[in-house]
Amino acid sequence: MRVLDCRARLGDPGAGRQAYAQGHIPGAVHADLDRDLADPPGSNGRHPLPTRERWLATCRRWGLNDEDAVVTYDDVGGAFAARAWWMLRWLGHSNVAVLDGGLHAWQRIQPGPLQTESPVPAPGNFSDRTPLTRTVAAAEITPGTHSTLVDARVSARFEGQEEPIDHTAGHIPGAVCLPNGDNLTADGYFKPASELHARFAGLSEDIICYCGSGVTAAHNILAMVSAGLPEPALYPGSWSEWIEDPSRPIATGS
Repeated sequence: MRVLDCRARLGDPGAGRQAYAQGHIPGAVHADLDRDLADPPGSNGRHPLPTRERWLATCRRWGLNDEDAVVTYDDVGGAFAARAWWMLRWLGHSNVAVLDGGLHAWQRIQPGPLQTESPVPAPGNFSDRTPLTRTVAAAEITPGTHSTLVDARVSARFEGQEEPIDHTAGHIPGAVCLPNGDNLTADGYFKPASELHARFAGLSEDIICYCGSGVTAAHNILAMVSAGLPEPALYPGSWSEWIEDPSRPIATGS
C-alpha cells in the first residue's frame, strides 16, 4: 500500500510541504497540489492538469507500481485528496481510495507521533492505462443543453456575491450550486452513501463537474461514485479558465 499526503492551502503554495515536514502518516510521500497535481497557472486555469507524461513520471518517482493500492489523504475532508484520487484514475488506476476523515481520523485511531522523515522510494513501474475518468474542454460546454453543470464552490462565489480568488465573479450559465463541503458530516467524514445518492440522484445522467480550478470538483465526483451513481465528467479548467475568454457567458445570482 502506498500513501499520498495531499495537504495544501489555496493561495499558500508552501503550506502543504510545511505541514508534511512537521509530521505525516508513516511512509507517506507528499503530493504537492501546485507542483505535482497541476501545471503552472495560465489561460487554462489556476490548476491545469499536467500532461499525462509528466504525471506518469511523478507517480513513478513516488515509487508507485501498477499492483499497488494507493490511499490519498489531507486534513480538509478530502478536498485535495480527491484531486489525486481522480488523477490516478485518469491514468487508469482503479485501486485508489481517499482516507475518510483524513489525517484527523488517522490520529484518532493511531495516537502518537507522526513521521517526520521523508521516504525515498525506489522508482516504480506505474503505467499509463485506459482512463477511468471523463473530461470536457471549455469548447465542449454549451450552457442550456441537456448536460447538467455542477459547481462545487460555495453559494456566495457561485452567485457572484464575493470572489476572493479569481478576477471575475459568477458562474457558468445553467449551472447548479452543490458545494463540495456539503458531502461531509459536521465532523469531516463523508455522509452515508444513501444521503449522497439522494443529493445527486435528481440530476441528469450527463453531469459535468467544475469548481474554481478543477480541484474540489473532484470531491463531488468522488461523492457520486461512492454513492453508486455514474461517474460524471470533469471540466479541469473550471471557472478560472472559463473567465479568461471574454466571449464566454457569465451568470450571477442563484
